[in-house]
Amino acid sequence: LVTPYEATRAGFIEIALEKNRKATPFIEEAKALRASVMNLKSAEDLLSRKSLRSALLTAAGLSDKALTHLADSDKGKALKAFINDFLKPAGLKFVDELVYRFLLTRGDALGGMMRNIAGVLGERKFARSIISMLSIHKMDYAWLHAGTKTWIKDAGDVSDMENNLKGISWRNAKGNRILLFNITVPKVSKNVDMCLLNIHHEELGNRCAEQKKVISREELYLALGELKGGFDPAGADEHWKTANTALQRIRKAFARNKEKPRTFFVGAAIENAMAKEIWDQLKRGELTWAANLTNETQVFGLCEWLIGI
Repeated sequence: LVTPYEATRAGFIEIALEKNRKATPFIEEAKALRASVMNLKSAEDLLSRKSLRSALLTAAGLSDKALTHLADSDKGKALKAFINDFLKPAGLKFVDELVYRFLLTRGDALGGMMRNIAGVLGERKFARSIISMLSIHKMDYAWLHAGTKTWIKDAGDVSDMENNLKGISWRNAKGNRILLFNITVPKVSKNVDMCLLNIHHEELGNRCAEQKKVISREELYLALGELKGGFDPAGADEHWKTANTALQRIRKAFARNKEKPRTFFVGAAIENAMAKEIWDQLKRGELTWAANLTNETQVFGLCEWLIGI
């Protein structure tokens, strides 16, 4: 279960590449901003460019969230203070100063996006593994589009499906199955990363009220799992503690009505001490399955187990 150095290295590189990909729109915005103001003669002339007001406020250090709480008069005062205190002192280089400060604020936005990216990438990788296993076993499936909230049957081209996927539905010899990602389980009163339910996707419904009623039926739950996609070994122990607490909460919540769904854990960063804890739980039967996200054999083994339950 322990993550090897090579997998950790590959994970950091993957995150770095993803960060650069997500940074590209911000870089292009900065280039566009430079092109729009480079012919201005002084920083004061920026006040006349009404169409650039939003970009200028960003350069002044105001995030999109902050702007929603400010009146237009407050935004105007902040913009004038920014120009007087930071751009005018730069003299003829005020354009460079403007672009640099614009990128600094956009960098904060990028940092916020990246804080959750490891989990998102891990979920996508796991979803792709499930889809691949269903395809190999020639099992028909449908997937839930996160944006439109509609179920789509496998239509041949499944490239990038995992980027918009909220759930997967299939049928095995024992009945209909749905694997849902990131849902709040009423019995637990907390978000759970993955939940396998014994139900056809059409019974789930499209409305929130209908779905909430269905997922409140604890007898439908076959397995619940936690996924931690972070690659940083320094945070591995904390991720496991969080996941382990969540899994214990799940078991206790279902045990009140003598229900005992299976539980499983998937992690990208697993160190020696936590690997021992996970293995001990597997031997005691507390955990039903565990897999290292960087180990394809383990992940596909878990996927094959899930589609066959």
